[in-house]
Amino acid sequence: MALKVCFLVSVREDVESDESFVIQERRPDSMEPPMWTAENRARYDRSRLRYPSDLTDEEWALISPRIPPAKRGGNKRSVDLREIVNGLMYILSTGCQWRAIPKDLPPRSTLHDYFDLWSWDGTFDRIHHALYVECRERAEREASPTAAIIDSQSVKSAEKGGITTRMATMRARRSKARSGTFSSTRKAS
Repeated sequence: MALKVCFLVSVREDVESDESFVIQERRPDSMEPPMWTAENRARYDRSRLRYPSDLTDEEWALISPRIPPAKRGGNKRSVDLREIVNGLMYILSTGCQWRAIPKDLPPRSTLHDYFDLWSWDGTFDRIHHALYVECRERAEREASPTAAIIDSQSVKSAEKGGITTRMATMRARRSKARSGTFSSTRKAS
């Protein structure tokens, strides 16, 4: 199989130097096709979206079933949940402050309320787990990994016989009890 080499020209055409070219090359031992094919570029193109962090229809179809319905009673939900998720994705992808959210997204108080609610009730955890399993299945892997990686630092601390959690907490309790700042006072009756 021939080795394919693609030369990608830098965005700036006015700079002509060796640094302005990126060479994308497939390793000879790799049997996988190159990642950035014309099909993949079209699939991951986000130029038609309002913000790069906005969800595509395909992404929204994966997330929307995992968002809990509105609670019974009270008024009907007046916000578009897709816009809520787009606003939260904007904050997470840009790192902007809550008060710097663009005006075309829902108000910061609404976004923050949904962020708190979905953090508390586990919606974010359910979405994350479902997307994690979906990604592993698309990569033709088992839903849960069967191997773990242990770095050399972890092995070194285990060999030395580091302090166990129970011993550390007991030591902290003793030191608090012995210190002058931690004292029990009798309640007045």
